[in-house]
Amino acid sequence: MSNNDIVQKLWNLCDVLRDDGINYSDYVTELVLLLFIKMVHENTEAGLLNKHTLPTGCRWTDLSDKDGLNLLDDYKRMLLTLSTGKDSEGNTLHADPLILAIYADAQTRLREPRHLKQLIKSLDSIDWFSAQKDGLGDLYEGLLEKNANETKSGAGQYFTPRALIDSMVRVINPQAGEVIQDPAAGTAGFLIAADSYIKAQTDDHFNLDAKQAEFQKNKAFVGVELVPSTRRLALMNCLLHGMEGDEEGVVHLGNSLGQVGMSLPKADVILANPPFGTSKGGDASITRDDLTYPTSNKQLAFLQHIYRNLKPGGRAAVVLPDNVLFEAGVGTDVRRDLMNKCNLHTILRLPTGIFYAAGVKTNVLFFTKGSEADKLQEENCTTNTWVYDLRTNMPNFGKRTPFGQQHLTPFEAVCNVPLAERKEGEWSFNAEEVEVESTEVNDGIDPRLAKSRWRVFSREFIRDTKDDSLDISWLKDANSVDAADLGTPEELADEAMIELKGALADLEALMKSLGAEKEAGVKG
Repeated sequence: MSNNDIVQKLWNLCDVLRDDGINYSDYVTELVLLLFIKMVHENTEAGLLNKHTLPTGCRWTDLSDKDGLNLLDDYKRMLLTLSTGKDSEGNTLHADPLILAIYADAQTRLREPRHLKQLIKSLDSIDWFSAQKDGLGDLYEGLLEKNANETKSGAGQYFTPRALIDSMVRVINPQAGEVIQDPAAGTAGFLIAADSYIKAQTDDHFNLDAKQAEFQKNKAFVGVELVPSTRRLALMNCLLHGMEGDEEGVVHLGNSLGQVGMSLPKADVILANPPFGTSKGGDASITRDDLTYPTSNKQLAFLQHIYRNLKPGGRAAVVLPDNVLFEAGVGTDVRRDLMNKCNLHTILRLPTGIFYAAGVKTNVLFFTKGSEADKLQEENCTTNTWVYDLRTNMPNFGKRTPFGQQHLTPFEAVCNVPLAERKEGEWSFNAEEVEVESTEVNDGIDPRLAKSRWRVFSREFIRDTKDDSLDISWLKDANSVDAADLGTPEELADEAMIELKGALADLEALMKSLGAEKEAGVKG
């Protein structure tokens, strides 16, 4: 049984939850409260999880042989103990801060003991030996992705595609010993991908000494998540991937645009897909008073936090919507400050349709704190910005045409070339099908490169010609209509008049036909 098969089997259990009146939004939370107990059991049996074991009375074996009301009551008692560390009489059974955080305020909405028993039997029937080969963390990750891709669940509103996360990590190239952060961690996808990348480079930490391996496990990764239920999923995800973090776990509960963000240590690497939207107050409001450019735009606030929180020479890759690239006022100030303090060396224009929210246009900004020559430099760090257009003339991505690694491979091929050795050229499919009109953007460029998806723009061009807007495109959309082909206003008006007259004639004929039918009906 492959991991995909197991993920599908787990997802099918949501039918059981639905039969008990549990809705889509609570499916995964309800399922993983039970699933995590099972996974801890399987990891413990395999000798893979020793430190964060569950206390006696709260283990899988304490559930699997029960039935009826005793089963449901014991499960509710188990969740209470895991969330508080105490039994019903107030006796302390465990004080593991990570388990307490994972099960904070955990409750089940299950009402029928038979449904709980059905879930337990189904989990027991899975071939966990096969699942262990790929790691239970990857299985759990697959379930989260499955949930995010379900339209009805809403969980994938801004879910970052796995292929994009992995591509961003490969371009950033995180290394063992570096502090890696995500200030909008979600279910910790970026942090786990970075950890997997480093494990692959170090033979699963085999090439590290004990002190270095301990750093990777407990100190290398830090995330922040605002929503408690999402943070719960993130903590489980990290622990199943062997990432423990500090006493609060890898992902801390809080708001990066508030006090928690101000207290984060400087990072070597930041990977993030901050939430889109405008702050409207409440828990999610922007309360930072240390940002140079106050704004209610959460993306602009997150961008400021990210480039300010990098160490000199630190690297970042951030998913941001188009408005961050062209918004005037504070937006211009933030972009100018970014290009002063960081080398904004690459922008990847992403295709539409790869995120849940239809029509959201996004980009990935790659930048390094300071210049190549002087990591402490804070003025004029950006000299050239390379743009890769992966949006124009791309397919309409969705369930029928999924966005995958094959679409990002050409970008990685040119992006991983050292900055001083980068060259323009035709890269990625469909580039040969588009034309570029002669504009000042293309002046002095070899005509053979006119169809390139990969283009470099100087800081002077961005400042003087674009007024510090980063919304730069040059490829002609094959589906767009050229204004030169539309005809004169008089010709367009004549065509509209002919169409209107034709429509009026059709309407008159219909009215006559209806009148004749009505008259015939009266006579009959």
